[in-house]
Amino acid sequence: SDGAEAESQILDFPHNVTDGEWYSVEAVLTNWALSLKLLDDAGICGDQSCYRKVLVQRTIVGQEASPQNTFIGGTLENPNSSSESSAFPFIGCMRDVFVDWQLVVPEEWLSDSAVNVSPGCSHRDRCLDEPCQNGASCVNLWQSYRCQCVRPYEGHDCEEEHVTARFGNEDHHSFAVFSITDDLGQNLSISMFLRTRRHGGLLLGLANSSSSYLHLWLEDGKVTVQLHNSEQLKAGRAVHDGEAHFVKVEVVDTRMSLYIAEQKQGEMDVGSVDVKAGDVVYVGDPLERSNTSEFGGFFKGCIQDLRVSNRRLQFFGLDASVRSFPLELMENVTAGCSGDNTCSGNPCLNGGICFSKWDDFTCTCPVSTAGRRCEEVQWCELAPCPSESECRMLQHGYECYSNATFLNDSTVLSFRGNGHILRNITTLSLKLRTRKRNAAILHAEEGSSFITVSVQDGVLFMELQSSPGGDSRQKEEVEEEEEENGVWTVSLSSRRSVSDGEWHAVRLFMTTPWALSSRWTLVLDEDVETSLSRKRGGNLNFLRKEVNIYLGGLAPEAGWSLAGCLGTVELGGIALPYFSSSEVNLPRLQEEQFLLKSSHPPLAGCSAAPVCEPSPCVNGECQDLFNIYNCSCADGWAGRRCDILIDACISSPCIHGNCTANGLTYECTCELGYTGADCEEEVDVCENHLCANGGTCLHGPDKYACLCPENYTGPICSERVEEVPWYIIVRNVRPKLPVSVCGDNIRNYTCFNGGNCTNRELSCDCPPGFHGHRCEQEVDECRSNPCLNGGYCRNLVNKFHCVCDMSFAGDVCQTDTERAPYSSREAAVLAPCLVGLAITAMLGLALAAAKLRERRQTEGGFSPRRLQAPGGCNPPAELGNTSISTLAERVERLV
Repeated sequence: SDGAEAESQILDFPHNVTDGEWYSVEAVLTNWALSLKLLDDAGICGDQSCYRKVLVQRTIVGQEASPQNTFIGGTLENPNSSSESSAFPFIGCMRDVFVDWQLVVPEEWLSDSAVNVSPGCSHRDRCLDEPCQNGASCVNLWQSYRCQCVRPYEGHDCEEEHVTARFGNEDHHSFAVFSITDDLGQNLSISMFLRTRRHGGLLLGLANSSSSYLHLWLEDGKVTVQLHNSEQLKAGRAVHDGEAHFVKVEVVDTRMSLYIAEQKQGEMDVGSVDVKAGDVVYVGDPLERSNTSEFGGFFKGCIQDLRVSNRRLQFFGLDASVRSFPLELMENVTAGCSGDNTCSGNPCLNGGICFSKWDDFTCTCPVSTAGRRCEEVQWCELAPCPSESECRMLQHGYECYSNATFLNDSTVLSFRGNGHILRNITTLSLKLRTRKRNAAILHAEEGSSFITVSVQDGVLFMELQSSPGGDSRQKEEVEEEEEENGVWTVSLSSRRSVSDGEWHAVRLFMTTPWALSSRWTLVLDEDVETSLSRKRGGNLNFLRKEVNIYLGGLAPEAGWSLAGCLGTVELGGIALPYFSSSEVNLPRLQEEQFLLKSSHPPLAGCSAAPVCEPSPCVNGECQDLFNIYNCSCADGWAGRRCDILIDACISSPCIHGNCTANGLTYECTCELGYTGADCEEEVDVCENHLCANGGTCLHGPDKYACLCPENYTGPICSERVEEVPWYIIVRNVRPKLPVSVCGDNIRNYTCFNGGNCTNRELSCDCPPGFHGHRCEQEVDECRSNPCLNGGYCRNLVNKFHCVCDMSFAGDVCQTDTERAPYSSREAAVLAPCLVGLAITAMLGLALAAAKLRERRQTEGGFSPRRLQAPGGCNPPAELGNTSISTLAERVERLV
């Protein structure tokens, strides 16, 4: 009906039906509703609804029974219409079209009102042919296709590339100016492909009639942008590597962002920008070239596909029609991106071969040269130094380092500066090897200033007297201070001796080298402990002038000459070379040098005096210990020169025996019980002993004795002794201690060995040393083996007694009599004798008592000191500790 006043209603589904398959759709318009239904023949609806319905006003339907006009596939173009449905006409095929349940015959479609409609449904995906070039993506349009080009390509198939503009070719100033023909508003976008090797240069600017308000330039190889007078926004990565980089600047709602290769480099708030028609875009060096100085000069490189707010700025036209702002002016800008011929100026030095690359070059350097332009000569690879020295590279030259030998009668070396030394000399380093306790190492003086490095009493010593500032070029600056303080004198010494024949590294330096005066520090052998001067001193700049610097002595014929070796000495890092210009193979080109002025060259290397020629050792070998010798004497000889015959027995080689000298050798007569060449081995007489039944072997002098266990006796414990229980009635056998008869008129019992009766039933209180129900058992104090060093333990009443081996004494045999002092040895000898006598007396009393008994009882045999060989008579027997009582003493009533 009336389209101008009608209200629109739109129904849609979320399903994608643009896959080339057939679908069935039904749309129904009734008096009050509009419905849309997707018939799920292909099964795409799933859980989602394929039916939509919306209520409509009655005025939408109108009064007619059917629509007056039916449009299929699109509507007539109406420029005043804003309906979304009229924007994109249908592309595809339709069949079985019903309008009000009436089939619309295709022949009726193909009338004069049909536009771009053909019968049938022929279709093929045009993108299968891959028509789009240069990485573009293809969009299928049923009967055609559309290519979505990637930058910097244009055209129907993206076959055409934007022509690259070359700026600064052969270092010519270049620029181009474009005019803005449309108002771009307050949102701005600038993008381009950029290729350069320059660290700086103005890329682009925007200007109006009054001033430039946007600048884009390179700073340290990084893209930088500034809008109006805001802060600068600088990229985090550099782009001056000769590769193409995509650069984009965006200003959206007063916020500016910078991108490199689609990666955001930063953003910041800026003032609003308003690009209007009539403004200009200048690329490269603008007309007023002096303005580019603050941006690093003019730009040199290539720019491609430059766009401002998606409008092209074409330096050179394309065949494809694209919208571009007009080019107003261009100067020294060439098409393409060819680089300069950087090898035309022959930049490679010392015979290097130049290879050109885009706006740059590389040099293939010959052997012994290095650097970007082969400007650095590898001097040491040309073997300029003598064979006995080491070549070391310097910044613009080389130096030969070596050791030099100084003898007492050798010539002192002299050096001087070449007059081109500009650095401050605040350090001195050297390596030293000597045995001389007093000698001068280095000495130089000029006026009141001097320096002396020497060895005094074996200790390294430095004495320095220097004006502040050091030379005449600094005297004006320090004149007032010099009048007040005069000169500084510094004394410094090492904490250890250096006259030991070993190499020592020495470093002397100002603690604060930038000051006019400073305390000096001495470091010996990189020691943690350093020596620090008490006073402050000046530097060594007075050595830069025509001053003689002496090595190896105070001066020629002045004495205090050095005997030893020196490594190459350095003053302020500049070597004092031991080789003159005529002795090296190539010239030394470094500007700052010390020159050897002595007419006689030093002795190269480090060699000592031939102290072993002829051999000073009479009966030995000579060892050269650098300017001193040592004799390793043969056996029997001593003295510095091995000329003294020594007594072979003077060192007491016989440990347990007497020494007899026999020329250069000796012979040992060993004491009893020891053997070996030096009587160092003790004879083990128990090694193959015959003590049986667990008998213990006791060491003796050249013999052994057996200590038998309980119930065994004999020389080798081979005879068994019958055991008699305590309760067997034996007449005249008494317990060791008195007995007590306890009990009442009903029962009685006996407490043996001094046990006392108690109120407890049939029990006794036993004295120390006994236990048991009737105190009939004696406590064995030897059970814990208290005797040390193989001593035999004798169990006594409430105590024990140790019978020690021949070599030991003490309560528990803890004292070794063989190793005791002389006074203790006498006691150690007497003690066993006294113990032996006591044991013999006890054994005699025991034998006498045994004869009174009816039956003898023993518990093993033991011969403490009178040692007998196996097969001899049995040793005296010892009474056992078993308690025995007579029948009268044991009568008691049993319960």
